[in-house]
Amino acid sequence: MLSWIEAVTALRNERRPAVLATITEVRGHAPREAGAKMVIASQEIFGTIGGGNLEMAAMEQARQMISQGESQPQSITMKLSDKAPAKFGRQCCGGEITVLLEPLPVPATVAIFGVGNVGMELARILSRHDLQLHLVDSRPEFLEDLPVLEPSVARVHSTVAVLGEQVLSCLPEGTHVLIMTHDHAEDFHLCDAALRHPGLGSIGLIGSSAKWTRFQKNLRASGFEEEQIAAIQCPIGIPQVRGKQPAVIAVSVAAELLERITDAAKQPMNSA
Repeated sequence: MLSWIEAVTALRNERRPAVLATITEVRGHAPREAGAKMVIASQEIFGTIGGGNLEMAAMEQARQMISQGESQPQSITMKLSDKAPAKFGRQCCGGEITVLLEPLPVPATVAIFGVGNVGMELARILSRHDLQLHLVDSRPEFLEDLPVLEPSVARVHSTVAVLGEQVLSCLPEGTHVLIMTHDHAEDFHLCDAALRHPGLGSIGLIGSSAKWTRFQKNLRASGFEEEQIAAIQCPIGIPQVRGKQPAVIAVSVAAELLERITDAAKQPMNSA
């Protein structure tokens, strides 16, 4: 059985949301002391805060938080008395316990294809956020400068790939893909692969309106419907921040992406 701290790491690596339950205050007699912790996932628990009605009530509320995509901590206080209301059986210790429920959400995944001037500036910004950040380029030398991203909050994965679409096809559901390679042909193949990937969070393509017009024509020729093609955003970035300098473009794109990630985190999710 995993300890609570091992469970936090394992669930994060498996991209499964959970809630960390911590006893923050004990008054009188109780089965566990302040500081006792457990991790509650949609189907499993790791550790214990004392069992009985207290633990079952914490589990019920935690799983409701998971299903609703809650991002803010919640607190519950329960009396351990045979006279107190109890949904899951009586506990007669006589004390009172407060439990803090802290969501452990699944970090968003972002994949940048093309780590040139704009891609590297964007990576600098995103590496400071709690993300799974994939940096992919067909040119090995462009991934040699990644130590400049350290220390990094994000978990950074770098991949040299001549065929970036193979990497793209293996990305998890919900990934936000940004396509900004040095080669328009490479960009097009990545757009094609992105439209064939089920469940991506978003697809962004850097480029001018003329480039996008050509891409739309070629994507139609490849058999994609207009509704499918519309899943690709081009140009990318927020209209309030415009400029041609790589750092300016990166700020604009990052602002738009982080807003999208924040909005997605607020949406209820399936806890199954």
